[in-house]
Amino acid sequence: MQHFYWSLLGGVLVGCAAGVVLLANGRVAGISGMVSCVLRPRGTDSSWQIVYLLGLIAGGAVLAFLDPAALPVGRVAPMQLMIGAGLLAGFGARLSGGCTSGHGLCGVGRFSGRSTVATITFMTAGALTVWVMSHVLGVF
Repeated sequence: MQHFYWSLLGGVLVGCAAGVVLLANGRVAGISGMVSCVLRPRGTDSSWQIVYLLGLIAGGAVLAFLDPAALPVGRVAPMQLMIGAGLLAGFGARLSGGCTSGHGLCGVGRFSGRSTVATITFMTAGALTVWVMSHVLGVF
């Protein structure tokens, strides 16, 4: 049950951070867009994006320190499966014009129809993927 509270606290903090980014910068706190801007700067100030991304990493480090059992140790799936999943997630983020954090956290919160459809699609595809991997292929 303790992990639930850590997840709840993390969700509240991410939601607040997304709200601050929107209010302070007028920008959506989508992680794929932030990573893209940091890796390929377009002449704009990306310091806030670097700080936001470092904050996500720092949050994981703090959780690992406070409750090491909350994070899995070792590999949870074969490396080629994780690489393939990462590439597909990146392709999907590019195809949909954003990632789950941009659409799900920020877009749905702003009542964007496009983001709502994208989030429903993400969640459905994720659930189907887990079901196929677990029940059909027996990977998990």
